[in-house]
Amino acid sequence: MSSNQELVVLGKLGSSHGIKGWLKITSYTDSVEGIFDYSPWLIKEQGVWREVKVAQWRFQGKAVVAELEGVATREHAQMLTNCEIAIMPEQMKDLDDSEFYHRDLIGCEVTNINGYNMGIVDQIVETGSNDVLLIKANAKDAFGKAERMIPFVPEQFIKQVDLQGKQILVDWDPDF
Repeated sequence: MSSNQELVVLGKLGSSHGIKGWLKITSYTDSVEGIFDYSPWLIKEQGVWREVKVAQWRFQGKAVVAELEGVATREHAQMLTNCEIAIMPEQMKDLDDSEFYHRDLIGCEVTNINGYNMGIVDQIVETGSNDVLLIKANAKDAFGKAERMIPFVPEQFIKQVDLQGKQILVDWDPDF
């Protein structure tokens, strides 16, 4: 199967639920049930990625539980606890031109409109109102910055995103 770096992790399997092999699901998708929009899943069991399909799922309070095909006992479900749930990148949904997956922005070089290299996107922080780019500054940053946080607000601060060239153009003061 594929290496970890090629896969997109959407969540993980939690503890068993009941005696018929159901599992609690931890979803990293925007909505907790969004993880079920993808099929098949890949899970890493005993060091090997394998394909699984969800037979059925339901809400259990605020959480979700699922029955996986081929998992019919509590004991088997317990062996899968904490396995990551992943998909192949080509299973990801197409986005509008103004939308981006976090994984695609990480590693992009950020330059301001005056040509100053601000650094590389290290991670994305979700704040509720808008995402924030956490940028690891260059080792020899002229302003002595180790990192910068720039709100991901298109048009106001984010002027252009070039995923092919791994470049983001921002309107941001490098000393801020």
